[in-house]
Amino acid sequence: MDWNHELLLSALWILKAYAITVVLAIAAIWGLARYTVWGRQFWNLSGAYFSTRRAWRPLVVLAFILLLTLGAVRLDVLFSSWYNSMYTSLQKLDEAGFWFAMVLFAILATVHVVRSLIEFYVQQAFTIHWRVWLNERMLSRWIDGQTYYKTQYLDRPVDNPDQRIQQDVNVFVTSSLTLSMGVINALVSTFAFTLILWNLSGPLAVLGVEVPRAMVFLVFVYVIVATVLAIRIGRPLISLNFLTERFNADYRYALVRLREYAESVAFYAGEKVEGALLRSRFAQVIANSWAIVYRSLKFLGFNFTVTQAAVVFPFIIQAQRFFTKQISLGDLIQTAQAFGRLQDNLSFFRNAYDSFAAYRATLDRLTGFTTAISLAHQLPTPDVRTDGGRVALDLLTVRRPDRQPLLERVSLEVEPHAPLLIRGPSGSGKTTLLRAIAGLWPYCEGGIIRPADNVLFLSQKPYLPLGSLREALYYPGHPPYLAGPTVLDVDSSKRLQEATVTRTRNAGQDLDALLAAAGRSDAIAPSSPSGDDAARQVLRQVHLGHLVDQLDQSADWGRILSLGEQQRLAFGRLLLARPVAAFLDEATSALDEGLEESMYHLAREQLPDTILVSVGHRSTLLAFHPRCLSIKGGGAWELT
Repeated sequence: MDWNHELLLSALWILKAYAITVVLAIAAIWGLARYTVWGRQFWNLSGAYFSTRRAWRPLVVLAFILLLTLGAVRLDVLFSSWYNSMYTSLQKLDEAGFWFAMVLFAILATVHVVRSLIEFYVQQAFTIHWRVWLNERMLSRWIDGQTYYKTQYLDRPVDNPDQRIQQDVNVFVTSSLTLSMGVINALVSTFAFTLILWNLSGPLAVLGVEVPRAMVFLVFVYVIVATVLAIRIGRPLISLNFLTERFNADYRYALVRLREYAESVAFYAGEKVEGALLRSRFAQVIANSWAIVYRSLKFLGFNFTVTQAAVVFPFIIQAQRFFTKQISLGDLIQTAQAFGRLQDNLSFFRNAYDSFAAYRATLDRLTGFTTAISLAHQLPTPDVRTDGGRVALDLLTVRRPDRQPLLERVSLEVEPHAPLLIRGPSGSGKTTLLRAIAGLWPYCEGGIIRPADNVLFLSQKPYLPLGSLREALYYPGHPPYLAGPTVLDVDSSKRLQEATVTRTRNAGQDLDALLAAAGRSDAIAPSSPSGDDAARQVLRQVHLGHLVDQLDQSADWGRILSLGEQQRLAFGRLLLARPVAAFLDEATSALDEGLEESMYHLAREQLPDTILVSVGHRSTLLAFHPRCLSIKGGGAWELT
């Protein structure tokens, strides 16, 4: 190799390799997306991210990553030639040649280090931006149209959506880039080192027949046979990796539920039942782990055997040519190094098969998640219409999923001065009717008329978000003097995200300062006289005056407050929101009759123009509702 002209030659080599790689990569992507299942899965998940109609930046960055990958291949070729030069100078006792090789190594090593650092940063930045986009796409589709709720009505509801969004998105993005660049590196390196090995290898007599350049053919045959056998041995790892994530997620979910319902389990003394359930789910995790261990032993054992057996091949084959002085020590070392690299490159698919298996499992999970979302979007939706502030039902029929009627052809209208009480036996469809009015129940026909905005539904167990008590009181809105969530407001969140994906010398200090500033300004909500007075007054009105001093304390209030306190807090939410219409589903079930009467009197006094619809069993509720819809069962009903 002529090191004096190598810079220009390497540049020309990279340009040629780049052009050829781009053309072949485009053709391969098109073919995979058109003719393979997992190619279509990938394109459905991320094709839009790489669309030029959305932005050019991802393609530009990906093209730069490809350039860096090809640069790595060229550096490997140069290092291979450097080994030849260095060992040849040692064999010839050429001191000047040896020190020239040392200087050359310093230059190559410096270029390698700089290239590696740039590649690391660019790849990390690329995966972060890609993950942000895909996370937002998944999250938006899951939240929009209340899909997170509607997926439970599918024949096969999606399992562990939290894992799909949080973990699988990250694995998909990282593995997609790592595996794709690994494939390109392996294929281009295979071509480059095949040429080197072709020039260094000599003829070999096989069964009396002289085979020219025998080493090249030998390594290809060796690796192809080994790869075919490895794929047959490792194929079960795809399904086993899929089951690993599923069983772990199921076990984690069971642990979370035990923590969530700790008090109920403790009252029932249900530790044995819960322990049996947890141990059975953990047993699935362990059984699958052992299956992976046994299959991996076979797979890794085969791989280790193949790899170690290939170490001495080039020395054995080239030994005779070396001892007859047909090649130098440098040629022998370069032959072994080129043979090893070629064997590694050709073995890429065999060695990375477990990574491909995990990647396929991730693709399957994300595809199943997006399919469930699409099916949820296709579910029928109630005919919800808006006519000012009216709340009415127009020949509404509500059915169970098996098409049996709960209510048939209900027509009524609720006026602000005449609240409606919905009564009926348990399981008759009272709450289901509220779901239909909210637009959540897909199995109904007829018209539903209600305001599009400023409507509040209070459930039997109120939802209290993580954060301050003030936020819980104003949920689903925000306190009037705040523009967004209090832990990190919208602007702070955007600045934090930008700081995360922007490489600066003082990135760590910038993030610390940003978090500290956000914590000082938002962790405890700033006081506002009007907002503070309203919240304090409402807490006292709903008999929660003892919580006034804790308004701005962030905690898991859903665990701290009793169900009765949570229901009174929900009435405080109702007073602050002042909705056009409110629907209460057993909203006072945990209150005694005195508190129940107080809450309804308070609601009627403070919200005389609000349309009120309640679901309940207690006869005491009749005093606050002039009209009553009684559900008889089998579709029958009566309005009094």
